[in-house]
Amino acid sequence: MSTTVPTPARLPASAPLRLLLRTLRQQVRVEFSATLRAAEFVGGALAIPVILYAMFGLPVASRVLPGGASVGAMMAVSFSAYGVVSLAIFTFGDELAKERGRGWTRTLRATPLPEGVHLAGKTVMALGHGLLVVVAIGLVATLVGGVRWTALEWVRVAAVLSTGVLAFSTIGFALAYLVRPRAASIVANLVFLPLSFCSGFFFPIADLPEFLQRLAPWLPTYHFGQLAWRQVGSARDVEAFVGVAPRPASVHLTWVLGCFVVFGALAVLAARREAVARRS
Repeated sequence: MSTTVPTPARLPASAPLRLLLRTLRQQVRVEFSATLRAAEFVGGALAIPVILYAMFGLPVASRVLPGGASVGAMMAVSFSAYGVVSLAIFTFGDELAKERGRGWTRTLRATPLPEGVHLAGKTVMALGHGLLVVVAIGLVATLVGGVRWTALEWVRVAAVLSTGVLAFSTIGFALAYLVRPRAASIVANLVFLPLSFCSGFFFPIADLPEFLQRLAPWLPTYHFGQLAWRQVGSARDVEAFVGVAPRPASVHLTWVLGCFVVFGALAVLAARREAVARRS
C-alpha cells in the first residue's frame, strides 16, 4: 500500500504583493485612527492654516496682481504650502521621534511588520491631511474670498502642494533620528519657522531684512513656493507677489528634489546607525 505525500499549493507570484498592499492598507487605517483620536492634532493641522488665511488673506483677496492673478489666490497657495510643510515636518519629525522615545520603533523591528510599511502608512496619512488643508483653504478662498479657480488649476494646485508632503517628509525623518526625542519638538520648530517665514509664505521676501533675503534662495521651501505659485499666476504675478523674480521651473524643481534626496540619505544613515548601535 502506497501513500502520496501532499505537496503544498504553490502561491501565485502576486501573493506577496497582495499581502504587502493589505498590510499597508491596514497600517494606513491605524494611522488615520490614531490621528482622529488626537482631535487637537487634526484641528491644529487643519484649522491653523485656514485661520491664518482668514486673518491675512481674505482682507486683501480682491486685489489683483499685474499679471491678472488675485492676491487671494496667491495667498491661498501660500498658506496651503505652510500647512503642508508643517504636516510633513511635524508628522515625521516630532511624532516619529516620540515613537523612538517610547521604544515603539524598536518594538516594531521585532514584529513581522516591515519598517517601510510603517513609514509608508504615515506618508499616506500625511498626504491625506495635506490634501484636506488644500481643499479647506481653497473652499474658504472660493466661497468667502471670491477667488475663482478653474478645474485644471484646482488639480494642479492640489498635485503640486501634495507632493510637498513627500518632498519635506525626509526633513522630518532626519530630525526624528538625529535629534533626541525630548528635543524633537523644539528643533522641529527651529527648522520649520525659518523655512516658512523666509520663503515668502507670509509676506514678500523683499520686505525681509537683507541677510534673510540672501538666505531665501537657499531654502527648499522658497523653491517649493515658487513652483506652487506658478500654478495660479504668471511669472509676473509671482514677482509682484513675492518681490523676487522666479527662475526657470527646472531650477526650483531641482532644489526641491535635492532636499528630498539629501535629507532622505541622512535619515537612512541615522536610522541604520541607531539600529547597529542597539544590536551591539
